[in-house]
Amino acid sequence: MNKGKTSALHTIGKALELIELIADGSSLHKLVPLADRIGLSQIKTSRLLAMLMERGIVEHDKEHGSYLPGINSIRLSQKILDGQNIIKLARPFMESLEKAHDEAVYVVFMKDTDVVFMDMVDTEQQVKAAPVIGQKFPFFTNAAGKVMMAFEPRDYLHKYLKKAFRKTSPQALERFEQELSDIRTSRVAVDVGGLGEGITTIAVAITDYAGKVLGALALMGPSFRLFTERLEREIIPSLLGNAQQLSEKFGYAEAC
Repeated sequence: MNKGKTSALHTIGKALELIELIADGSSLHKLVPLADRIGLSQIKTSRLLAMLMERGIVEHDKEHGSYLPGINSIRLSQKILDGQNIIKLARPFMESLEKAHDEAVYVVFMKDTDVVFMDMVDTEQQVKAAPVIGQKFPFFTNAAGKVMMAFEPRDYLHKYLKKAFRKTSPQALERFEQELSDIRTSRVAVDVGGLGEGITTIAVAITDYAGKVLGALALMGPSFRLFTERLEREIIPSLLGNAQQLSEKFGYAEAC
């Protein structure tokens, strides 16, 4: 390997060291300590920091003289997180939920304003809901769509709902907006009949570190088995717990 390539790789390595150090927000990161940590002179370290600042990877807090993660580093992190296979990560939680409750469990995603049931762990019960894997439904017809749409920005949501409900009464729109508000508070949506007569669906959102909804976990089964007491005591707490653990894999941390 020639000297030019060796030097370039050395520079890249030092830049990555800087990014890793600055990403640790446990303390203020100033030029002199950073240079000492990566083993470069202050001049060379300053040049690397300037390069990273040009690309938005690092920002300089002039008031404190410290360096912070830039907006592009956050965007890069988001892309990496979104690129992970959510279905693969969700599978163990789905299997655990099915085993615990003996009902079908799905992972669901939003596509535009529809929801798609992407993966499923089915129950071995003889009486069960017809599988909907791979099927697409308008978000307002089912629990999974409602729980994902409930956490969209309010302005966007109200504007979209006015368009979606333009052929219905203002009272119907108000009732639906109140339903979504209740879902935001409880963090769970329950629907009876939206995906078929006598079928109940319960859904909770999967979120990332910024609170962005990535998808939903949904449990589905015949309404005669999914009665209110069972939902409140058994299934809803279980779904919420599993969704939180899955969300934590994407950096989500519940507010204290």
